[in-house]
Amino acid sequence: MCLPVKAMGMNSALRFSGVPCPLDLRAIRTAGCAPVLLSTTLFQETRGTAFFRVLAGKNAPFYVDVLDALEREAVDRPDGMAREEAILIIAEVLERHPGIAFEEETETSAASSPRERGRQLLDHLIQSRWLEEPPRRDWRRTVHFDAHGSTLMAALRKMAWPDAAVFTDKLIAVCALLADEVELLSRPWQVVENCLSNVRAGLNELRAMQKSVQRLTRRQLEENTLKGNLAVVFDDYSEQFSHACYGELVRARLPLRLPEAVRRIGVRLADDGGAMADMQTEVLRRNPAMSAETAQAKVRNALDELASLLEAVLPMADEIDRRTADFTRRSLSRFRYLQDVTGERRGEVRVFFEAVNGLLAGRRLSHAPDLPDLPALRLPEARLPAGLDSLYAPPLRRAPVEQDAFEDTVDDDDRESGLRDMQRSLRESLSVQRANAFVRALPGGKGARISSGELPLADERGFSDLIALLLHSQSSEARYRLEVEREAEETSTPAVDSLPGCVVERFSVIKK
Repeated sequence: MCLPVKAMGMNSALRFSGVPCPLDLRAIRTAGCAPVLLSTTLFQETRGTAFFRVLAGKNAPFYVDVLDALEREAVDRPDGMAREEAILIIAEVLERHPGIAFEEETETSAASSPRERGRQLLDHLIQSRWLEEPPRRDWRRTVHFDAHGSTLMAALRKMAWPDAAVFTDKLIAVCALLADEVELLSRPWQVVENCLSNVRAGLNELRAMQKSVQRLTRRQLEENTLKGNLAVVFDDYSEQFSHACYGELVRARLPLRLPEAVRRIGVRLADDGGAMADMQTEVLRRNPAMSAETAQAKVRNALDELASLLEAVLPMADEIDRRTADFTRRSLSRFRYLQDVTGERRGEVRVFFEAVNGLLAGRRLSHAPDLPDLPALRLPEARLPAGLDSLYAPPLRRAPVEQDAFEDTVDDDDRESGLRDMQRSLRESLSVQRANAFVRALPGGKGARISSGELPLADERGFSDLIALLLHSQSSEARYRLEVEREAEETSTPAVDSLPGCVVERFSVIKK
């Protein structure tokens, strides 16, 4: 007898004889209230447990490869495979698995050919319901791959070669839908259904991310070379996980959005009589045979499930953070370990000390009275390809010395000496005033042209005047300008003038 369903707040339940049991409308059969067990329906479809037994025994690797080969071949054979072709496929896989053991090993089966063993294994797969051999009226015998077997093989291939982990906007869309007041007023039940679908998909993405980090961590610990270690970190982890799905998870800022979404489920839907009535009406419209109490209980269960699924998101995200940090720590430890134990020179040093341990077995090297002839230790020659400039040179630190104090009193001789030093510095400085003074001393007035060969450079002071002249020729304060013959005749070789102590390209000085 099926009792009516009563809504008991957010945690509605069926009560049989006063004992509460969780309500699951998907497990209620049409003819009665007894839940449908998964095992009952599953083994009715597979017609026994032999269907799964082939994947759980000691010969499971062989059966997986055989079924994979047969299923791939059956895709291109919609009308079935010939029995002899299936036997040949099984025999080829059998050659790659020489260690297979039959359940009833006899001298006849042990000495039989691979073709005969393939025939026996084919009959075993037919008995296990993986293959079907329908009766025919002609002489041909064909086998077909079972549809349930194709479904299971697709799942096994996805487990063996999983897709790259992704994190889309499913959970963000749930938060946006629950925050949209217009949608909640107009279509509350459709919003709840969309949110349930999105949050389930989002949780599956988080589970895939957890599995991906676990898989990368296992691969990292199995790597034996530095190249493989760095490939896992930079090629697989960085490109496929860190910069993709994990970066999107961090940018989603779920810890700030999910609590508000869970709060709106209770305040805006569960505790709102109008929203509950609208959702109950929508459920009854889709299911006319359903009672009002059952419809209300279905709505309550959906809201409970949505809230519980959203509350499970943050713990899963925290677990992803923990596994990501564990992968980073283990990768660094593995890299340091491989640096210490790999390399050609480390191998040579290890061989050397193993030979020493063999020659001095049971004795200490410091207590040996006479050392035997030890093998030559070949060490690489130390060279600096780029010289000493490639090494960091620390700054030289000088010991601090005590500074002599200056005298506070200044006499007339100190003042005159300071003025002479200042005059000498100004006179010897290569300033534009010095260049203008040198040009004023040249013969001629404004517009006069003096060639570089006619410049009076009799002593060292004149050489300094020439440098100041050339240095400030483009200055706005210069009272002269220079002309070079090379600017007028670019194709010809410029002429030069020999001056005392130097050779210069010929030029002319024009007074302004």
